[in-house]
Amino acid sequence: MKRTPYWPVLTHPVLRKVLPGIGVSSIGDGMSTIAIAWLALLLAPADQKGLWVALAAAAYVLPGAIGAVAFERWLRGRSGAQLAGWDAVLRAVVLGAIAVVHFVGLLTPMVFVVLLAVSSLLAAWGKAGRYTLLAELLPEEHVLAGNAVVNVLLEFSTVGGPPLAALLIAWAGPAAVIALDAATFAVLALTYRAAVPPSARETRIKAPASRSTGLRTILSNPELVGLMVLSFGFFLFFGPVTVALPVHVSEDLHGTAVQLAGYYTAFGIGAVLGAIVAGYLKNWPMRVTTVGIVLGFGLALLPLGLSPSTVVGWIAFGLCGLIWGPFPSTTTVLFQRAVPADGLAPVLAARGAVMSLAGPAGALVGAPAVVLLTAQGTLAAAAVGMIVLAGLTAAFFLASHRKRVVDVVG
Repeated sequence: MKRTPYWPVLTHPVLRKVLPGIGVSSIGDGMSTIAIAWLALLLAPADQKGLWVALAAAAYVLPGAIGAVAFERWLRGRSGAQLAGWDAVLRAVVLGAIAVVHFVGLLTPMVFVVLLAVSSLLAAWGKAGRYTLLAELLPEEHVLAGNAVVNVLLEFSTVGGPPLAALLIAWAGPAAVIALDAATFAVLALTYRAAVPPSARETRIKAPASRSTGLRTILSNPELVGLMVLSFGFFLFFGPVTVALPVHVSEDLHGTAVQLAGYYTAFGIGAVLGAIVAGYLKNWPMRVTTVGIVLGFGLALLPLGLSPSTVVGWIAFGLCGLIWGPFPSTTTVLFQRAVPADGLAPVLAARGAVMSLAGPAGALVGAPAVVLLTAQGTLAAAAVGMIVLAGLTAAFFLASHRKRVVDVVG
């Protein structure tokens, strides 16, 4: 173990205390992946199920983009631990409120979506804080491994979370699962508070004055712009999958939450394995790697849109997870390498804000797509879109590389 790139991360005096909290919270979030979709299905009118699943999925992510801009004046320059901790507190309080409102019989589809939206207002800053903390605590040569360890924990959420959620939903209902997720976020918030030293938790980092600094920094770097476009398109095409898959299981296959959990568990197992591999990829060409991931994901997703077999679907979605696994670590490290630590949080928050628009936008497209193409047809269309996106991006990067070579020779 000491010879792996993960040893310095796992033995770091601060991170070894923070990582268990991230792991507990990730399990809670993995449970909510099933619970939010299933609660939306239960609350929605029979002829609007796809719409409310899409709105719920969007509400749990999209407001993070608003928060990234609206709260920059107060959050820019804060330490990574502060940003991540405050996001965890907000999630704990508002997700807990969803459970309470449901238990007293007042939860409607609209109230559910509004509360989900409030819970995600600090999502972009929370994610930025998590990776900023790694950049603050680790030397550059260990940052990719740090990203990979965190992402292994996050991806493990789709291994343990969905089957646990399915059992709890059958016993107590999806609102109880969301309440448990709120409790795990409370644990995470306490972990950041207790484990991170006050000097690292409370110090304000000198930050630029402009509210648009993060986005302007990205736009000034062609490599980061290309990465953003590829990532945005990838998440955009995955958005309809989050709508079509629950509807496909519920309506086409007449399945249960357990069957839906099987898809996410298969994805999670693959994603954990892929995330573990990510720590060994520091010498790989990262742009080529990201294009390959998008292409491979699209090819692996295609069987879900072509085969009615649940087993084939589980295997294909598991392969999608394996291919996806390194993507968060390798793309994040490109930003961590390109941007100094004192300006990293606004850049990652801007990136998170832009990325948070992609999935919900795709989910909103997914609702009418399910009506027009059927749920399985929507899955096939999303797969084809990813394949085309990868091809176009590869052509763009190749043309850009040739131009740089010509400029150097000239």
